[in-house]
Amino acid sequence: MLKVRTARPEDVPALLELMRALAAFEGYLDEFAVDAEALHLRAFGPAAQCQVFVAESDTLQGYAVALSIPFTYDLRPTVRLKELYVAENGRNRGIGERLMQCVASWARDRGAGRLLWDVLAGNDAAERFYGRLGGRRERKWLAYEMDAPALERLART
Repeated sequence: MLKVRTARPEDVPALLELMRALAAFEGYLDEFAVDAEALHLRAFGPAAQCQVFVAESDTLQGYAVALSIPFTYDLRPTVRLKELYVAENGRNRGIGERLMQCVASWARDRGAGRLLWDVLAGNDAAERFYGRLGGRRERKWLAYEMDAPALERLART
């Protein structure tokens, strides 16, 4: 029986395996720097920076990481889904939808005005999945990024 719940510190080893699988899928495994200590601190420490949800049956089948930005133009928080991943053997069983429902409930309980996320370019299956749930591609904004070397150059100027 599948259960979706808030992650606990004892989930860290299995979470790290799923996070590495996502990093491999998205092509940044060589840069993946999360270890057990960092995950414990950032997800479960006294100043936790995110909320993690997991889907489990006998093992963890998937996870979602959500961040809350305290307020924006309407004085309501924005929740950003940072990561959503379901193990290959758990796909097409409703696990992703259950995780998204959990994130949506968490966002609603905080009075969020919106839920945002990014989809890897070319991941058509993810786009179809999010579309079925009522998500839509943002047309108003374009995503930008600044890597560490560019950030350092700008900060020095």
